[in-house]
Amino acid sequence: MIVWVNGAFGAGKTTTAHELIELIPNSTLFDPEVIGGALERLLPPKRLAEVGDFQDLPIWRRLVIDTAAAMLAELGGTLVVPMTLLRQDYRDEIFGGLAARRIPVKHVLLAPAETILRERIAAREVPADSPDGEIRVRQWSYDHIEPYKAALAAWLTADAYPIDSGCLTPRDTARRIAEAVGSGEVPACDIVQTPEPTAETVAAGVLLFDEQDRVLLVDPTYKAGWEFPGGVVERGEAPARAGMREVAEETGIRLDDVPALLVVDWEPPAPPAYGGLRLLFDGGRLDSADAGRMLLPGPELRAWRFASEAEAADLLPPVRYERLRRALRARERGRAMYLEGGVPVG
Repeated sequence: MIVWVNGAFGAGKTTTAHELIELIPNSTLFDPEVIGGALERLLPPKRLAEVGDFQDLPIWRRLVIDTAAAMLAELGGTLVVPMTLLRQDYRDEIFGGLAARRIPVKHVLLAPAETILRERIAAREVPADSPDGEIRVRQWSYDHIEPYKAALAAWLTADAYPIDSGCLTPRDTARRIAEAVGSGEVPACDIVQTPEPTAETVAAGVLLFDEQDRVLLVDPTYKAGWEFPGGVVERGEAPARAGMREVAEETGIRLDDVPALLVVDWEPPAPPAYGGLRLLFDGGRLDSADAGRMLLPGPELRAWRFASEAEAADLLPPVRYERLRRALRARERGRAMYLEGGVPVG
């Protein structure tokens, strides 16, 4: 299990986490800041200069997942992770990756009032190893107050278990967390556990349309970004039936007819992803009653929307959008299209 201690910079996460590992039996501290320090030594300066925060590096997010999983495999027990997460898509990616490894995450938010937060930042001790170190560290914390408030308003309060630590010592805050975690008051994050592939996979997606021929896109809770309803085909399962099953599991909509094949695409491996065969099917048009039966919110989906082709270009990753574009052309022509890495081959 992981207890993820979230909060604004200066909220006291690390100090509280050190106290917490003394209160939770067989617990270990894992501070993802060490991953950032390692990447500072490993990555070329040019790459580091391209991002304003280590969290914006895909390798950082991947290493946080892998390191946490490796530590739990080595040590067992509970991992206490003090780390600010303000972007919901990064939360989805990291917590989804942990869920894929069958690691439950209990998400706690330290939420002192803004005035107290600013007072703590002003009084915070910072390393004196560089002349501008104090200014940079304090300014970094101040600059992230507004993004923290935006995350609170948008998603963070509903996702995490909040604790007003403004008038509590770190020890008292840790006691509150330990009691809430131990009693089950802090639930494990409600997120689907999709095992990570160990080889190439076959995945089936289903395109569903509204009366204006806009395509249904979904926002999964367990990974970042928009997607089509669908998922990995299980052993012995027909791909079209897999797509129907995934639509029912994700949205609650049960298709009466087997969907028609639109696109067969080969996605080449791009480590750490394995790639594999990707199929898109035409699930037909949904009526307003179908849309009203969408399962939201739920463990798999946070949101859904119908999008035009132009809107989908802004929402989907390029490789997924290209697959959609080809599928729409195949639907217009009434015949399937075969691709290799997005390129038609027949």
